[in-house]
Amino acid sequence: MPDDELTKAAGGDLHSIEQVCLKTWEPLYRYIYYKVQNREEAEDITQETFVRALSYWKKEKLCLDKWPGFLKTIALNILRDRWRQKKRRGIAIDFKKVNPSQLVSTDEQNTVTQRLQIENALAKLSAEQRKILELRIIQGYSVAETAGLVGKTEGAVRTAQYRALKALAKILYNNG
Repeated sequence: MPDDELTKAAGGDLHSIEQVCLKTWEPLYRYIYYKVQNREEAEDITQETFVRALSYWKKEKLCLDKWPGFLKTIALNILRDRWRQKKRRGIAIDFKKVNPSQLVSTDEQNTVTQRLQIENALAKLSAEQRKILELRIIQGYSVAETAGLVGKTEGAVRTAQYRALKALAKILYNNG
């Protein structure tokens, strides 16, 4: 982008301002879209970025060679403000429509279903695989401790654990 065009735009020349915005809009939009992954929100933030940048440009002296970086900085500040607002607001819940006993029973049913699926899948593993998974994952023993308890080397325990988890995942995936 030519510096004279930026200089004219900084001076308030509407045609130059329009040209600067047209030339920098797409890269800025792409940058913002990458951050938000939402077309409408990216368009809103891009527009708000130009409004803020141009109003600041009229008030202060701006280093013209840093214009694209300046736009990105403003866009990031707008994004951070929006994220903070969303974080503060949280998720809106209509408590009149929520039935706590139904939610609890649904959660309990899901937990029981998942537990039964895992138990059935574990039953399909060999006794050695079940023992290693029980010691390592359920009881939290280290590889060295598990190796001592099952009478194998640490490498054999790692290999057996890997194979057991792979077999368990295959069983669960094929049943799911």
